[in-house]
Amino acid sequence: MNKKIALTAVLFVMTTSSVWAVDPIVTDSTSNSTSYSRTESTTTVKSPPPTAVAPAITTINNDVCATAASGAVQTQILGISMGGTTRDMNCERIKLSKNLYDMGMKVAAVATLCQDDRVFKAMLDAGTPCPIQGKIGEQAKELWIAKGRIKENDIVQLPEKKKEEPVRESGEK
Repeated sequence: MNKKIALTAVLFVMTTSSVWAVDPIVTDSTSNSTSYSRTESTTTVKSPPPTAVAPAITTINNDVCATAASGAVQTQILGISMGGTTRDMNCERIKLSKNLYDMGMKVAAVATLCQDDRVFKAMLDAGTPCPIQGKIGEQAKELWIAKGRIKENDIVQLPEKKKEEPVRESGEK
């Protein structure tokens, strides 16, 4: 046991004595610095940024029979933007016909669809001419022949296309 204590004491003295023997390194340093800078800048704007913005035309739901389009053009001097909608008359006809059918007015619904020449011809080819003046079947076919819309051998005479007039509010002329 004495040997262990003596060995520990010798190791302690050897490790600590080397730390006491080292002299510290001391340095003195002085620095002095002066800095001066000057900057001048000039910005010249030669043209304004383009500002023409196309109008946002949206159809909120799918129950609208219209197609929207818009656009814009910008030059250094002039900017123009435009937008508009186009009515889909066949879509309107189908929606009108569906509403009439849902209200129980089946003959009126078919008559509305028959305003389209393709439907008129298809109905005639199926042997059920489009209704006219409350008449259906052969009575309707006789009226269409009398009006000149159906010729000999069930040939359909297409009516002349007329320009569609704008929809007016009641009371306007």
